[in-house]
Amino acid sequence: MSTHDDDTQLEFFEEPETLESPGRPRRRIRPRRAGGPRRPSPPPPGAVALARLAGFVALAIAVVVGLVFWVGSCQGKSKHDEYASYMNDLRPIALSSARTGTSFVNVLGSADLTLVGLQSKLELWSRQQQQDYDDALRLRPPGPLQAAHQEALATFQLRAIGLAGLADDLARAGSKTDTDVANSLAAQAQILSASDLVWANLFHLPATQTLTSVGVKGVIAPPSQIVSNPEVITASSFETVYQRVKAANTGGKPPSGLHGSMLVSTEAVTGSKTVTLNPSTPQTVDVAADLTFKVTFTDSGNFQEVKIPVSLRVTVFGKEVLKKTQVVPSILAQHTTTVSFGNLNLPTSAFGANARVHVEIGKVPGEKRLDNNSASYPVFFSLGSGG
Repeated sequence: MSTHDDDTQLEFFEEPETLESPGRPRRRIRPRRAGGPRRPSPPPPGAVALARLAGFVALAIAVVVGLVFWVGSCQGKSKHDEYASYMNDLRPIALSSARTGTSFVNVLGSADLTLVGLQSKLELWSRQQQQDYDDALRLRPPGPLQAAHQEALATFQLRAIGLAGLADDLARAGSKTDTDVANSLAAQAQILSASDLVWANLFHLPATQTLTSVGVKGVIAPPSQIVSNPEVITASSFETVYQRVKAANTGGKPPSGLHGSMLVSTEAVTGSKTVTLNPSTPQTVDVAADLTFKVTFTDSGNFQEVKIPVSLRVTVFGKEVLKKTQVVPSILAQHTTTVSFGNLNLPTSAFGANARVHVEIGKVPGEKRLDNNSASYPVFFSLGSGG
């Protein structure tokens, strides 16, 4: 074997030197401590930043949710205030309009009423209704109440038209019969009744439903009723009033026909106990701070009567120890009313003695029968429990 062959064989089997990649650090393996816990591996690069980002996102969501609830709460409060402000502004106008009805009834029952005076009052009330319309026209209702507000305006317009129509009918009465004038007045007065229906069904009811549907609580639509007693605006009632004011206008006598009052009953009420007095049988009456005598009578004639005095007297052994009088403004024909007398302050001499309660309904113009106007009741006053 030649030397050349040996050299070649040696070169073929000789291991080359290990070469390391440039720039790659050699990893050193630390010896593990015997018996100690293994140290946790550090988080991978970027995990801390990701956690911080997630925290910021959660915080942002919480802030947004809070703002949503806060804005919703503010909007709810603003809505409530808007509806409450509108109703508060409308309420005095509605009440002012309705008070005309009370004034109307009181004037019709006035004993001093004249034809010219009634006509003047009706014209004044019509102008007041027009002013109520103008005041309501300046209000700005919430959007959902726009339609209902238009019906409120229509109510005031109807009342102004109805009252003006009544004044015009009186002015044109001339030589018409009392019945014709009364029928015409009753027809005009139906406009006032119609205004109450418009308010109740086209304003108040829809407005109440709207408040419920939009979730507004604690806000109430105001009432407004100009005709509280339909009997007052019937043809028969107007005929009675017209006859009376014509007579007053000419200085004449009350309308011919049946006039008068009839006493129905007298009751002594103490707490929940009621004693009906009897003219022929003595009754025991318990006396307490709330003792009240209730006198009931009927207009037994065919005409409305006004300013009827009702008196109550208490006598002991024939000596008067108490007297009270009240005046009933008006009462329609064949109607019944009750007058209450309280705060009696009976003297001690009335107890355990021969006492009597006297009741009298005053005479009205044109009344001829008076025997059913009064009564005298024997009573025995006793200090009761008041129950």
